[in-house]
Amino acid sequence: MKSTARNFSLIPNPKEGPAMPQLKDCTLTLEDRVAVLTFQRDDVRNALTGTALTEDIITTVNWINREDRVSVLVMTGSGSAFSSGGNVKEMQSQSGTFGGSPVQVQDKYRRGIQQIPLLLHKAEIPVIAALNGPAIGAGFDLANMCDIRIASTRAKVGETFINLGITPGDGGAWFMQRLLGYQRAAELIFTGRVVDAAEALKLGIFLEVVEPDELMPRVMELAREMASKPPVTLRLTKRMMKLAQRSDLPDFLDLCACFQSFAHHTEDHLEAVDAFLEKRPPTYKGR
Repeated sequence: MKSTARNFSLIPNPKEGPAMPQLKDCTLTLEDRVAVLTFQRDDVRNALTGTALTEDIITTVNWINREDRVSVLVMTGSGSAFSSGGNVKEMQSQSGTFGGSPVQVQDKYRRGIQQIPLLLHKAEIPVIAALNGPAIGAGFDLANMCDIRIASTRAKVGETFINLGITPGDGGAWFMQRLLGYQRAAELIFTGRVVDAAEALKLGIFLEVVEPDELMPRVMELAREMASKPPVTLRLTKRMMKLAQRSDLPDFLDLCACFQSFAHHTEDHLEAVDAFLEKRPPTYKGR
């Protein structure tokens, strides 16, 4: 079955910045500084291989890192699944990403799906995964690459690579340890078991679990709250959060001093202070 997704593009407007990217298997919207990327390949349960989803995600994150109009990115799936990860039929036929010699396959991983964790790890804005349904294998890893995960009661997650005789090829073991700690990550990775939404919430994989019809309203409520903050400061804060994961405290404090000094000299900081003292809502300009 062919995807019914339509290409999404926008004519550039000098006052609005560069055009939004043209995508193949996703739709992309931008409103109130919140970009929503929706996977449109329900015919294969939004698999990341054998579709253009990987390419679309890479294109979108690259665009967002250059686009000052965006403060938050939401990723979700259309249909029954968030993402089923790798296309198992392609694994069986050893085609697509999984076709060729060992050297060729590893190169496809490096130049293809592995670009997603590299880019999301460097994303300059908060990224929220809205799990409308199951996120399995690489689909689960994709959700774990985001800053926050909010899920429908229909969502299930599983690091199921070992069940197919393969290892997590997209960095999932790296992200899971940092999200859950080594012991819990090891249990999920070594058993390949699938976890329902209630257990995932208990384990701390999900921030919240809501009914299916409440998912996007709740996610957009949180995204808009974040997007209402000073745009420059929000990006600086996201960078600080990531730098904190790989810095020693003295080095990190030096970076904090530099970032804070910069923030003190933004127009939005002065507007925030004035609004606080005058007891009124602030109006930020992103500078």
